[in-house]
Amino acid sequence: MRDAVIVDAVRTAVGKRGGSLSRLHSASLSAHVLNALVERNHLDPALVDDVIWGCASAVGMQAGCVGRAAVLAAGWPESVPGLTIDRQCGSSQQAVHQAAAGVIAGQYDVAVAGGVEIMSRLPLGTTRGDGTFGEPFGPDVFARYDGIRFNQGTGAQMIADEYGITRTEMDQHGLDSHARAARAIDEGRFKDQIAPITVTDEDGTTRVFDTDEGVRRGSTLEKLAALKPAFTDDGSITAGNASQVSDGTGALLVTSSEFARSQGWTPMARIHTAVVTGTDPVTMLKGPIPATAKALKKAGLSIDDIGTFEINEAFASVTLAWLRETGAEYERMNPLGGAMALGHPIGGSGARIMTTLVHHMRDNGIRYGLQSMCEGGGMANATILELL
Repeated sequence: MRDAVIVDAVRTAVGKRGGSLSRLHSASLSAHVLNALVERNHLDPALVDDVIWGCASAVGMQAGCVGRAAVLAAGWPESVPGLTIDRQCGSSQQAVHQAAAGVIAGQYDVAVAGGVEIMSRLPLGTTRGDGTFGEPFGPDVFARYDGIRFNQGTGAQMIADEYGITRTEMDQHGLDSHARAARAIDEGRFKDQIAPITVTDEDGTTRVFDTDEGVRRGSTLEKLAALKPAFTDDGSITAGNASQVSDGTGALLVTSSEFARSQGWTPMARIHTAVVTGTDPVTMLKGPIPATAKALKKAGLSIDDIGTFEINEAFASVTLAWLRETGAEYERMNPLGGAMALGHPIGGSGARIMTTLVHHMRDNGIRYGLQSMCEGGGMANATILELL
């Protein structure tokens, strides 16, 4: 029986809004990590059967199949196709799932999965439009769900209220995320997974960008408590306990164990289990809870079998609610920081998170790792990786 393994995973450092990556084209940024895979693994691009690329805002410079544009921008052979998929925040995690499925089915020998988002120029909600071409969901969905909305922050507030998660708990979670990320940077934990890129600043000077720039140091609960609510006047969701508007990309080289051996590659991990599920689209962000349960059941594993978790910190209420429902240990979740500190470049986040996950598993000898993330419209992917 064929399997699907990750040979390598690489990402850019994540740029903050208006930061180091904001002046780049999405195809060019994507091409950078594609070619990093080539260089790191002596990969002949002609071997790649497909490039599956996640992107949540396929408009403007990300329209017209940015996955294919990335292949061409990288200078890869014209014979290599590209696909762009949208499962909102989970787009590039879904890309890994589809690459694995294609390898296991025998449709691919080699696939590259990843994604991109430059939110500085195409922020979340860009595709919503002004009504000229209609609104997402449409009249039939609105008729079914009177409370459905595009604003994920309102859903995050609903989750906080439902679970009784306090502002202080969420702010502390935000502080912990930044502290963990800062420690990981200082200890060089991200060095092997980041492909440095030369960027040009507004004044024309060039420099190498290789460090996640959204991490804030030295904050306190008192400072976070002074932030105004972001979505409702009396709410508890703020910029301090929510993910950041970010720019970034990541890519994973996926093949079978057999093909990896033929190329002299040593795989990092096996894609053990991959699931996706839907949930209530009004609060929309609870998906990681049932997705985790579905993945564990399918894998025949318990929550205690998993040595590390990457649960996307879209909002602190999302990850704290997940912890309460699953009973997982807080210390095992996002041990190197999450999206509140590192950032959340929507379509590229699944690849960024999985890159961090698989490197952390390898560096610490962790057999099983689980990743999940909430997604617009009320969905979630969950992936279990097994260290090789």
